[in-house]
Amino acid sequence: MSDESTEYYTLICDDPSHEVVLIDCGPRDMDVTRAVRKVTGLSLWHSRVLARQAPVTLLGGLSAHRAQSAVALLQSAGAEAEWRQEPERGASTAPSR
Repeated sequence: MSDESTEYYTLICDDPSHEVVLIDCGPRDMDVTRAVRKVTGLSLWHSRVLARQAPVTLLGGLSAHRAQSAVALLQSAGAEAEWRQEPERGASTAPSR
């Protein structure tokens, strides 16, 4: 047996994950549908369904840069969209009394 010991480290990511939320499709719904398709990789039909369900979370688990890029693409198509930090797992989203 050797006297070597192995050490394991857990890496903690400084950048929390973010999500992209489509708030409103706006008047240019076909342009927004195409942007949703480009951002999500879904079919045109599924993208149209998502765009019409606004407000809806399109993507999750993204870095801040990727979330900002997706929102910029959606906004350039005429949509109202935002990116926000995902709530931490186990954190309650219900208001306390």
